[in-house]
Amino acid sequence: MRASSHCPANAPQPSSEEVTSGADIISTVEFNHTGELLATGDKGGRVVIFQREPESKNEPYSQGEYNVYSTFQSHEPEFDYLKSLEIEEKINKIKWLPQQNAAHSLLSTNDKTIKLWKITERDKRPEGYNLKDEEGKLKDLSTVTSLQVPVLKPMDLMVEVTPRRIFANGHTYHVNSISVNSDCETYMSADDLRINLWHLAITDRSFNIVDIKPANMEDLTEVITASEFHPHHCNLFVYSSSKGSLRLCDMRASALCDKHSKLYEEPEDPSNRSFFSEIISSVSDVKFSHSGRYMLTRDYLTVKVWDLNMETKPVETYQVHDYLRSKLCSLYENDCIFDKFECAWNGSDSVIMTGAYNNFFRMFDRNTKRDVTLEASRESSKPRAILKPRRVCVGGKRRKDDISVDSLDFTKKILHTAWHPTENIIAIAATNNLYIFQDKVNSEMH
Repeated sequence: MRASSHCPANAPQPSSEEVTSGADIISTVEFNHTGELLATGDKGGRVVIFQREPESKNEPYSQGEYNVYSTFQSHEPEFDYLKSLEIEEKINKIKWLPQQNAAHSLLSTNDKTIKLWKITERDKRPEGYNLKDEEGKLKDLSTVTSLQVPVLKPMDLMVEVTPRRIFANGHTYHVNSISVNSDCETYMSADDLRINLWHLAITDRSFNIVDIKPANMEDLTEVITASEFHPHHCNLFVYSSSKGSLRLCDMRASALCDKHSKLYEEPEDPSNRSFFSEIISSVSDVKFSHSGRYMLTRDYLTVKVWDLNMETKPVETYQVHDYLRSKLCSLYENDCIFDKFECAWNGSDSVIMTGAYNNFFRMFDRNTKRDVTLEASRESSKPRAILKPRRVCVGGKRRKDDISVDSLDFTKKILHTAWHPTENIIAIAATNNLYIFQDKVNSEMH
């Protein structure tokens, strides 16, 4: 894995007041469907879009790098006066819509409000108006003696970002995920207890398709943690729960999908049961494979691959950082045990990726069963630098470059990752830095 570029994920740089409040901490990363654009959202409510530069003619084999394309304020802090609640501006999720024309569109959401943004380019401007002068002021009509045809003149490229629709008042609880349907007309949004279906053209109403809220909130035993539409079948979607289960729902069966079509759950080994079992089994992310055959889930210690046709257990389980099993007590005390790590597939569904602590991220090759631990850091991300595999040791003999489990930095965590849809390019969000790495992955899987 070779480092391609390293850049702060927000431009321009925030002021010192914002830095101290953590406003520039990246909270989501998402490639568009072609991989030419990459969007990040942060705790300050900003969205930064990076565009891949065309490959250089002088270096035909070098990949184009990602540079800042546009930056805009997506959400502002709000206050719910009825509930006396502050609503953070933090961007929870970004989802790109498939491109229909020259413009790009994306959905961004904070805890309550989802917004649809349109991104367009302008590199020409009309000149030669009949009734207005060059500054746009109306001319004295008595001076207009002839008609002229306005012409388009080249101008510096300008990227315009405009809000097209605002989908508000759909959620009582915090929105944790949004997913665009393969029909390109609808999308769903999920909070802790409900999932709503929206039409992209209608903002004033949504349909509630899942509701797990009990009549008495004291009977509440689990919450929804993530949800996603199937990539090819517009009637299917999956949602995960804090109890470690996945429910596949079919919208053709009934309008309210409270009764799932399939329940994916792995029975717990009684010998491994502990005080922390329920916390670490909570699924923090679920992703369909590009083929639609498999689902990838991440819980605190593992990533699992599930076959849609087998509900009893996952077909593959990979240990992300099993060396933390003995540290769960201290991780509970510092709240790290509640961290929500994401996971990602590569374009061919053959390699999976997820984050860990100490700015480490893990890759697992499904074919060879090899895995590698890599580190996102300023030292390792100089252009064209080769990333070295890292190892964490637990007691006993240590190799020269090994890192002791006791010296891991739990404040440095890779929660958000994204993989280019077709190429071996990955985006890693490490606190307030965005790392972009590229090159062959399989050659490094050892």
